[in-house]
Amino acid sequence: TTCYLAPLYTYRNGVKTPNINPSLISELTAKYGKLPNEKDILSYIYAVVYSNQYRTKYAAFLKTDFPRIPFVENYETFKILSEIGRELMDLHLMKRKLVSSVKFDVQGSNVVDFVEYKDGKVFINKEQYFEDVPEKAWNFYIGGYQVLDKWLKSRKKRELSSSEIEHFIQIVETINQTIEYMKKIDEKKFLD
Repeated sequence: TTCYLAPLYTYRNGVKTPNINPSLISELTAKYGKLPNEKDILSYIYAVVYSNQYRTKYAAFLKTDFPRIPFVENYETFKILSEIGRELMDLHLMKRKLVSSVKFDVQGSNVVDFVEYKDGKVFINKEQYFEDVPEKAWNFYIGGYQVLDKWLKSRKKRELSSSEIEHFIQIVETINQTIEYMKKIDEKKFLD
């Protein structure tokens, strides 16, 4: 398996340097009339790759190569998308506890015998289920994997701890909010 690493900074002889091509920074500075910092550029890229418009338009290309990132023409849109990207990164790093309507209230073994979604419930055995899981969250895929299904199936024949139950609920809410952020990104129509 090949693994690529693209850190935001490199360190040589104790000196921290942004790992962004200086010509890109020059181009963006000329385009926007302002010097974007490396964190704004990273956040912008994060937002772009979570755009449904981008994923649809470049679907074939994304299967065979590294993503190519189109930069918007005006600084205001760049900044808005950068801020959305920063919020998405914080969300995906699960830096804070999210309020959720998802419940896991039925007493039982907490053992994942099977995984089945039906009418807003994710069953893990004959008696127990997570309730109020939106279908859009259940059907959310990343990298060809159905996130919630894969997470539970990777714990098959195991008892879920209370922290794992809470973590699953947080993942559901993270997906719900990710879907809303994706809509906000696409509302910017940055690929038109």
